[in-house]
Amino acid sequence: MSVLDNFRDWKEFLGDRVEQAKQAGMENETISNVAYQIGGYLAGQVDPKNDQERLLKQLWDVANEEQQRELASLMVKLVQSGK
Repeated sequence: MSVLDNFRDWKEFLGDRVEQAKQAGMENETISNVAYQIGGYLAGQVDPKNDQERLLKQLWDVANEEQQRELASLMVKLVQSGK
């Protein structure tokens, strides 16, 4: 089973990676930039596995670059908040 199969697992996985990046000294802006790159890859290369991922992909697809960057930043904030 992939972490992409379950949105809660994906959020936990992403949260762990963000925490590791912060502990390694990566700044929030850099983390958000990486999240933007990952978001672009996922939107273009990975089929959504659940309703939440499908919604994120639809939002990503209709957004311009600035909005995509904000969406990526919001995902980072979401996983950092633990909600």
